[in-house]
Amino acid sequence: MDKHSNNQPEITKRYILPESEVPHYWYNIQADMPNKPLPPLHPATHKPLKAEDLFPIFAEECCRQELNTTDRWIEIPEEVREKYKYYRTTPLVRAYGLEKALGTPAHIYFKNESVSPMGSHKLNSAIPQAYYCKQEGVENVTTETGAGQWGASLAYAASLFGLNAAVYQVKISYEQKPYRRSIMQTFGAQVTPSPSMSTRAGKDILTQTPNHQGSLGTAISEAVELAQTTPKCKYTLGSVLSHVSLHQTVIGLEAEKQMEMAGEYPDMVIACFGGGSNFSGIAFPFMRHRIAGEKGKSHTRFIAAEPESCPKLTRGKFCYDFGDEAGYTPLLPMFSLGHGFRPANIHAGGLRYHGAGTIVSQLLKDHLMEAVDIPQLESFEAGSLFARSEGIIPAPESCHAIAATIREAKKCKETGEAKVILFNLSGHGLIDMSAYDQYLAGNLTDSTVSDADIDASLTGALDASNADALDASTSNSGK
Repeated sequence: MDKHSNNQPEITKRYILPESEVPHYWYNIQADMPNKPLPPLHPATHKPLKAEDLFPIFAEECCRQELNTTDRWIEIPEEVREKYKYYRTTPLVRAYGLEKALGTPAHIYFKNESVSPMGSHKLNSAIPQAYYCKQEGVENVTTETGAGQWGASLAYAASLFGLNAAVYQVKISYEQKPYRRSIMQTFGAQVTPSPSMSTRAGKDILTQTPNHQGSLGTAISEAVELAQTTPKCKYTLGSVLSHVSLHQTVIGLEAEKQMEMAGEYPDMVIACFGGGSNFSGIAFPFMRHRIAGEKGKSHTRFIAAEPESCPKLTRGKFCYDFGDEAGYTPLLPMFSLGHGFRPANIHAGGLRYHGAGTIVSQLLKDHLMEAVDIPQLESFEAGSLFARSEGIIPAPESCHAIAATIREAKKCKETGEAKVILFNLSGHGLIDMSAYDQYLAGNLTDSTVSDADIDASLTGALDASNADALDASTSNSGK
């Protein structure tokens, strides 16, 4: 066990691996899951998707990774590993300051993904997606972004490989976070607030709701449409889909080795949750030991922290639903609030998404993970305490993970248990200071959603309760 006290010198807080320890393989949890995710369905035929069905939209290698349920380890291309070495490995930090501020016996660690060039974990998937597009002869990439971390990462990755990038940014975030827009434009991306009049999907949404402030669902619709109508163009995605979760596992694979350096193993692994990318990245490598029932490693709890105003895991329905508002994407088996759900305009723009990824949804069904929802004011209170005690201002999204961590640390104080808590600091908040300004001025509020609103937005989603009866020859359910 870790023998350091809260009075140890500052240098004892950080556990850093050399760049030679950047993983050579991503971990594919689908190979180990006791129940495989149900298959995505073709939106027209409602038949299970094949990889080639996705080729017109995504890079072909990403399509193969998406539906790969058999290969536990997938090799990271050498060129991608070399780009990772620009900023990886990232530090694991013992949060002595936060422990002291809370007066908790818990040992709190965080994986600091904010040290990437774009200030968040999103670059871990942007680089391989841009690489695979370049290898395929693609010249243009398009995507959506909420708060802008993903859009900035994709813009940077596209510039690394000589690709043109077009980003649809959720309109409310486009207005709230102008410097993220500037970052994307600095790297050569074209940035459009969504919904816009530049696509059929955007025009239809604005015709129906002229003052629509946008959602990730609307932005996805526009980006997918642009990819389908532009020569040598592919769509890239920053969360939700399985290949994105796969790429992010470099986080947890590094953290495993760093926890060994610290002489501890986490009792809890916590991350904020929008579509599932950073939660998957930190959690899946540790979760494989729980699935295998390994001695001393099968007790870990995995906690996803989502906004109270967008509670797809805690209050959503497991169903087949579209990943976008216009219905361009495959039907995904996921916990959802409905693809037409319009989340409140909270500052954690990266968490304002209606659905969860298929892998995470199945893991939640199988009780291998759990979820909590966090009010906006509690998240900023937690983020402010973390900033004062650890010297890093966290992104509004990451504040949710910190708030969930503080809840658990306070429980440890009540029980006297010295639990080991690991959370993912998915990004810094230095480009989100307007949100902190509003919080400090008392201008932010909490927002909840009614059961009636959730029921209404779920209209049109397909019942997944009988999905296990799909023909065994085409189903990935593994039951």
